[in-house]
Amino acid sequence: MDYEDQINQAIDPKYECLVFDLDDTLYPLTSGLSREVTRNIQEYMLKTLGMEEEKVHELCVSLYKYYGTTMAGLKAIGYDFDYDDFHGFVHGRLPYTMLKPDPVLRSLLLSLPIRKVIFTNADKNHAARVLNRLGLEGCFEGIICFETLNPANKVNSSADGARFFSKAGVFDVSSYSARPDSHLDLPSTPVVCKPFEKAFEQVFEIANINPQKTLFFDDSIRNLQSGKNMGLHTVWVGTSHRTDGVDYALESIHNIREALPELWEADEKAENIRYSGKVSVETTVRA
Repeated sequence: MDYEDQINQAIDPKYECLVFDLDDTLYPLTSGLSREVTRNIQEYMLKTLGMEEEKVHELCVSLYKYYGTTMAGLKAIGYDFDYDDFHGFVHGRLPYTMLKPDPVLRSLLLSLPIRKVIFTNADKNHAARVLNRLGLEGCFEGIICFETLNPANKVNSSADGARFFSKAGVFDVSSYSARPDSHLDLPSTPVVCKPFEKAFEQVFEIANINPQKTLFFDDSIRNLQSGKNMGLHTVWVGTSHRTDGVDYALESIHNIREALPELWEADEKAENIRYSGKVSVETTVRA
């Protein structure tokens, strides 16, 4: 194998892109921020959508289970509301000071010689604020968020600007949960989000991603299993336990270098070959 072939082999790495989830992946669940998100969602369901208090918790959990996000589930079962209003209520009031700057993770991300993209179900304002608090601005090529995948997926508010919602014809999720194998079918959601394949397909197209050469980091096993079915290599963040649909498992995102040293090795190998080739050429010339 000649010098050029060695270079070509070295610079054709196993992975060309790293796709990262945001919440509870780039920062730990123990931060408590997700708990605040859940609290705000349930308060929105109670105060804005007018649900009965004793049903809110169970419905919130069921919709997240079946649809990937409670918002997607609410839309599916018949509630209409403005997406910006929902995001403003749920994320706009979060205590982002719960998140601390993470210079260690910033250094790790910046040292990775591979494209890096964020893929989150959250809205763009939330993503920006989280990255700002963590000190991770500039670490990613792009952010694929709710607005990216749902550019026209908004319900106009009423003429006077008041909040608008409707619960007419709401699907009874509790009946489905009690008898999931019955004749009932879950209604589809108009929201494009993880863990549904349509969301992954759009991400591949938007970011020009080859799933066979991409690592996908997420804290949700359902998201990871969907990603695996779509051809991605998967990393479960927040646990050391591997299961079906998981190629790697990291207790913390900070363990990425120990678990996946090959992400750095391809670039180092190419640099070593370039250096060795340069020395060899110079030696030949001098001779």
